Amino acid sequence: MRGAVMYGADDVRVEARPDPKIHQPTDAVVRTVLSCVCGSDLWPYKSMPATDIGRPMGHEFLGVVEETGEDVSCLRAGDLVVAPFTYCDNTCDYCRKGLHSSCRNGGRYGFDGVDGAQGEAVRVPQADGTLVKLPVGADSELLPSLVALSDVMGTGHHGATTAGVGRGDSVLVIGDGAVGLCAVIAAKRLGAEQIVLMGRHTRRTDLGREFGATDVVAERGDEGVARVRDLTGGEGVDRIIEAVGARQTLDTAFGAIRDGGTISRLGVPQYEEGPVGADMIMRNITLTGGVSPARAYIEELLPDVLSGAIQPGRVFDRAYTLDEVPAAYRDMADRQVIKALVRC
Repeated sequence: MRGAVMYGADDVRVEARPDPKIHQPTDAVVRTVLSCVCGSDLWPYKSMPATDIGRPMGHEFLGVVEETGEDVSCLRAGDLVVAPFTYCDNTCDYCRKGLHSSCRNGGRYGFDGVDGAQGEAVRVPQADGTLVKLPVGADSELLPSLVALSDVMGTGHHGATTAGVGRGDSVLVIGDGAVGLCAVIAAKRLGAEQIVLMGRHTRRTDLGREFGATDVVAERGDEGVARVRDLTGGEGVDRIIEAVGARQTLDTAFGAIRDGGTISRLGVPQYEEGPVGADMIMRNITLTGGVSPARAYIEELLPDVLSGAIQPGRVFDRAYTLDEVPAAYRDMADRQVIKALVRC
């Protein structure tokens, strides 16, 4: 088969890879129909040291089951399935608590001999626990929104859930990337009354308004904090979803949250220290968030995707062929696209 491999910063190649095969009786081989490039893929794309070995890329995909191991009982060849961005058994103590990202038998695509998702096929460990069968055909117009359940929609939902967003809340979403936009969808779905989207790319924030944002703040830093407080009568917001991962955006979150509020971090932190001293304690601010256990949310969100109540697939604003994956990385890194869809 062919798949995308990263050899270092700015160096992604599509090349021949070994065909996936069943290694364990709990495995399945899935022929990829749709994949995509994640914002988190851009961190190594900007900074990965050069290597002769390379790293198979991609962790979000939707496809058709081609083969299953003898212990796989819930799936059969021909099933259309979506895969969360980490595989899991869905039965261990962590999975039962809804923390599938910490599964005792789980792992990540592209590591430890497991294929990356930006390729023609993927060996999926723990297939029964990982893969979710979809009640549509491979030609459904819903496929972009369904593949969003693999990561980006579940991650936005995780931010809203861990922040405690509920009916009537005021919410600030920091970041107008795909995760931030899906966090707007999630906050709206959970009943937030005021949703402020902080971003300065008009094409993205316009989409955010269509998803449910009531206000847009283009300012950053102290000016951004002052603008958010103006929009909330000087009080600040009840909940914040920080979807960037920079120290500056964390500082912004602490400046814009009201006393007793909750900040959920979704962006992979690019810092080691933050403003978590006495002021945080005296103001009773809760800092939470983390990596999304996407598998925990798929069944919850799936009916709303199938009904059209939410359309997270709209964050995919350009489609690429597998051969065009290097261009997809360049375009996302240059902010030419919000999120690149890959048709495999």
